[in-house]
Amino acid sequence: MTESSRPVTLFTGQWADLPFEEVAALAAGWGYDGLEIAASGDHLDLERADQDDAYLRSRLEVLDRHGLKVWAISNHLTGQAVCDDPIDFRHQAIVRPSTWGDGDPEGVRRRAAEDMKRAARVARKMGVDTVVGFTGSKIWPYVAMFPPVPASVIDAGYQDFADRWNPILDVFDAEGVRFAHEVHPSEIAYDHWTSVRALEAIEHRSAFGFNWDPSHLLWQGVDTVSFITDFADRIYHVDCKDTRIKPPTGRSGVLGSHLPWGDPRRGWDFVSTGHGDMNWEDAFRALDSIGYDGPISIEWEDAGMDRLHGAPEALAHIRSLLWRRPSASFDSAFSNQ
Repeated sequence: MTESSRPVTLFTGQWADLPFEEVAALAAGWGYDGLEIAASGDHLDLERADQDDAYLRSRLEVLDRHGLKVWAISNHLTGQAVCDDPIDFRHQAIVRPSTWGDGDPEGVRRRAAEDMKRAARVARKMGVDTVVGFTGSKIWPYVAMFPPVPASVIDAGYQDFADRWNPILDVFDAEGVRFAHEVHPSEIAYDHWTSVRALEAIEHRSAFGFNWDPSHLLWQGVDTVSFITDFADRIYHVDCKDTRIKPPTGRSGVLGSHLPWGDPRRGWDFVSTGHGDMNWEDAFRALDSIGYDGPISIEWEDAGMDRLHGAPEALAHIRSLLWRRPSASFDSAFSNQ
């Protein structure tokens, strides 16, 4: 796929307060090629989509009306509840009532797992081969490791992940759909070595790969471009969201100090795509080198800029970088000289 034809999509998770039709109209007006549709708000109800073909058609008809396509759907919020421990009021706020049920923690986890299986079935019905999301993590509360826990606790956490996700991945395999886990703090895989460990836990089965979102790697000090080449066969989706690491003040640190989202004292911040500390040109070259030919999906989380201004600006910047690089055919011809 050449730069001119590589699709750029808008992730709808940060727009779930708006009706799906309105988000589609905005994205089309700005020039996006499609949407990465989140199973949030009225954008995509997976239970209805799995049971009601007319409802599913209505989602696709919205895209058709606005000249948009879909290459991936997202089920981040439900995925978080599959492995998390504890399950509490935070999860009730993010999962659908049918998943929360009576709030019994193990029941929530099991219903969340069923909803992830449902996401694979709905994706196939939509002609989509990638579901993006979170896994949750039983061991994230121990990330600071004090008081220290024995290795057996961490081992049990990865075994819990494998026990809960292998049956989900069986359904993904049956539907011919891949799961792209977003490497992110609070997940079973949140940096390089935990990503290695997660793959080992599920014996490297091909249904499980990664959504490369560099923002969550950069502020941790992880080499974002090397992550692409280190996991070349597992980059199943790409989200563009920058991080800006602010100059040290002697007060803030990378853990954020429990300050509110968007607070300028945090020490790091998400910024409009293309204006942070991320080297996108090197990243796109690395993605070309591993043969990634999927969409570039812009995820909007800049609390310091109006999204109606920033989303089209981000699209223009990313497109300018994609056009700036040599075409795939040029690269191929040059390599044969």
